[in-house]
Amino acid sequence: MEDVFVARLMSTTLHTVSPDTLVEDAAQLMLDNNISSVIVVDGENHLEGILTTTDFVHIVAKSQPKAETTVSRYMTTDVVTADAQDSIVAVAESLTEHGFHHMPVVDEAEGVIGIITTSDLAAYLSQSEQLVSS
Repeated sequence: MEDVFVARLMSTTLHTVSPDTLVEDAAQLMLDNNISSVIVVDGENHLEGILTTTDFVHIVAKSQPKAETTVSRYMTTDVVTADAQDSIVAVAESLTEHGFHHMPVVDEAEGVIGIITTSDLAAYLSQSEQLVSS
C-alpha cells in the first residue's frame, strides 16, 4: 500500500469557536453543519482545544437539575444498518455517504447482533497496513 499523507486526506473546511462560546451555540453549529466536533481557537487562530459529541454526553450527564427527557425525543428512528455479510468497503462507503460514525449490524432472525464504527474500520486499515509492511 502506498504512503498516503495527512495533507491528502484532511479536511480544510474547519468549524471553529472561541473558548467563551456557549455550549448551546457550539452544539447548534455542530448540528447545522452535520459535524461531530468543533475546534476551539483563540483570536489568532491558535489551537485552544476541541469539543466533541462525546463531550456533550458528559455535559448532559452532569447537568443539574436533570431535564428528565426521554431518549425517544432525540433518537434517530430511520436507522441505516449493515448485515454481517456486507463488505467493509460497502459499509465504509455508506458511513461516508451519510456522515455516520456508527452502524448497527442486524440479522433478520436475531435482531441487532453488533455495531461497526469508523474506529473499527480505522483499526482494520492500521492492521492491514502493518501486515503489508511486514
